[in-house]
Amino acid sequence: MSSTASGRNGTWRNWGGNIAARPAREVTPASVEELAAAIRRAAEDGLPVKAVGSGHSFTSIAATDGVLIRPQLLTGICNVDRDAMTVTVEAGTPLKRLNMALAREGLSLTNMGDIMEQTVSGATSTGTHGTGRDSASIAAQIKALELVTADGSVLTCSEKENPEVFASARIGLGALGVVTAITFAVEPLFLLSAREEPMPFDRVLADFDELWAENEHFEFYWFPHTGSTNTKRNNRSAGPEKPVSQLQGWFEDEFLSNGVFQVAQWVGRAVPATIPAIAQVSSKALSARTYTDIPYKVFTSPRRVRFVEMEYAVAREAVVETLRELKAMVDRSGLRVSFPVEVRTAPADDITLSTASGRDSAYIAVHMAKGTPFQRYFTAAERIFTAHEGRPHWGKVHTRDAEYFAQVYPRFGEFTKLRDRLDPDRRFQNDYLRRVLGA
Repeated sequence: MSSTASGRNGTWRNWGGNIAARPAREVTPASVEELAAAIRRAAEDGLPVKAVGSGHSFTSIAATDGVLIRPQLLTGICNVDRDAMTVTVEAGTPLKRLNMALAREGLSLTNMGDIMEQTVSGATSTGTHGTGRDSASIAAQIKALELVTADGSVLTCSEKENPEVFASARIGLGALGVVTAITFAVEPLFLLSAREEPMPFDRVLADFDELWAENEHFEFYWFPHTGSTNTKRNNRSAGPEKPVSQLQGWFEDEFLSNGVFQVAQWVGRAVPATIPAIAQVSSKALSARTYTDIPYKVFTSPRRVRFVEMEYAVAREAVVETLRELKAMVDRSGLRVSFPVEVRTAPADDITLSTASGRDSAYIAVHMAKGTPFQRYFTAAERIFTAHEGRPHWGKVHTRDAEYFAQVYPRFGEFTKLRDRLDPDRRFQNDYLRRVLGA
């Protein structure tokens, strides 16, 4: 186990650049035993403990001035069980590595988010999700997990073993312990056919229920200051495999979606008055395309332009009205919004603090380029989302507190009681958890 004290250059920053922390020391355990020892030592020293993955959260959920646990040595696939159709991986394993390894084994997760740079524990602990009519978040695909609790003991949980912990720990916010291993349900590798095409904003809203019902995975991006969207429909396919060509993929996914888009963000930040015109051009830059490939190559895409994000889940039946209100707010506000708004869906699940807990949900994500003032836009958007009893993504910017969450999560008290039992001394506490869960 390596352990380093933070000095002059010991500041930790997240991917979006909006969160920084200076931990007293950083620890990189190479085993569960070393992790447990680090937690016990932190208790002896009176220091709080937080684990951090790739830093893709935009909240301070992983920030600490105590002991920062780095999981990069706790990586790799522990077991593939083809009879049970599960895979067990260590918590620090990046989703990208997991997806590629599963594909080599002829296996796949059922659904996944749109990036795969996060660690499996970081992604699940904050409720990372993709889009799906019937298939839910990454955490909803967990069959079992192992975590080290505040006293250094190792706890395993599943639907049969410690089920009350399993109900909450799949999206545990780092409040119940440090996750060390996760067992996911998998299935034989399959093909997805993707259909991407522009569509007018008003048509998408008018046909939203139909587009959702007819496709296994439907999502779209709306470009503020325009009446345009880019839609994506993913459905299982019998083949044949028809991936995007290497040249086309580079041109559309790297040159346009990342390179040209980055330049547009620079121009918009320097001269905000140009943003509406840039949005008009951007909304027409990507043409329609169809392709068929294995799941992670369809679900995920490279994101090289850094940004800050707020995302709320509303009841799926409220999404159209919420989006109309959001567009009206942007149109009348004088705001200059250079990033598209992303809309996805998820079915109800049974995880205590999942944003889709107990209700079919739709997600609306607003973004601003890194370094661009975002508070006015996010504040106005959040006012709309909360009016619809929205639930913010745990890893994305929001201002809600425990009092609010107790109102929008029927099982909120179940989670906090479990936290009282597993971490009575608040070893895993930080300012963020104090705000969202209460003292």
